[in-house]
Amino acid sequence: MVRRVFDRTEVRGNVQFRSERIACDAVVIGYAGMAMSRYVLDHHLEGEKKRLALMSQLLDPIHRRQIESLGISLDAQVLEVGCGNGSISTWMAEHVVPDGHVVAVDLDLSLVNDVDAPRVEFRKGDIVAAPVNPGRFDLVTARAVLHHVTDAKAAIANLVASLRPGGAILLIEPDFLPVSVAEPVEVRAFWNGWLAWSRERGIDYYIGRSLAPRLAGCGVDRIEGVAETAVYNGGSPWADYWSQTITELRGDLVESGKLTDALIDAFLTFCADSSWWTQTIAFTAIKGRAPAERG
Repeated sequence: MVRRVFDRTEVRGNVQFRSERIACDAVVIGYAGMAMSRYVLDHHLEGEKKRLALMSQLLDPIHRRQIESLGISLDAQVLEVGCGNGSISTWMAEHVVPDGHVVAVDLDLSLVNDVDAPRVEFRKGDIVAAPVNPGRFDLVTARAVLHHVTDAKAAIANLVASLRPGGAILLIEPDFLPVSVAEPVEVRAFWNGWLAWSRERGIDYYIGRSLAPRLAGCGVDRIEGVAETAVYNGGSPWADYWSQTITELRGDLVESGKLTDALIDAFLTFCADSSWWTQTIAFTAIKGRAPAERG
């Protein structure tokens, strides 16, 4: 185990970041013999392939813009963790021609659209257990992964440990702040129950707001970020995404006691009503760079 402890105060713009005795532990042992993590929302749910395709449609544009803002050299070594159906990894591979290479890692590769995509090496692996080729990658990125892994602290430490000195990291995760003021009251009550269920299942839907200090605690610098919130109405792709997800999980939601059939029915009715407008997630994109020289 490699352990670095940072104790410092730093001012960036008008914001003071304090990383006080924050340990960033990178587990550098192999996968063999270790229990694999799991996604709380299982890839083997009946509608998961369709749901992932819809997520790619909704979130790939944000992800691509953030990657383009960092710049990818033609010989870049790139890592995506939690590659899902592989849409971002295959897109990145098109931008590292002819000498670059993309490694795409997931706990389960069964939903990858094209496992033979050129310049992409798909690997089954667990970022909670260990870094991927420590110190190798020019760019490391993960989207909508950390909020439902078993140990986000270990996962972030291992993502950072996979960077070469000076390499860039980009994390994109949700912050469900907008649902705290969702209207009407039935929708707000639904989200309160959903968040109570998610906490019980180990899902952290507020992790987006903690990404910057977590990266700072791992020695990443030049940290900056944005949050994007979709405004959508019933019948839109975002409403369809939530309808599919809630329908898939309905049995567990009701059995947990956190939601009732009546609340779920009310929410699904709004999701089908084009006159209903709402906001749900502030998708938070945080990027930074590993120090040019490792301490």
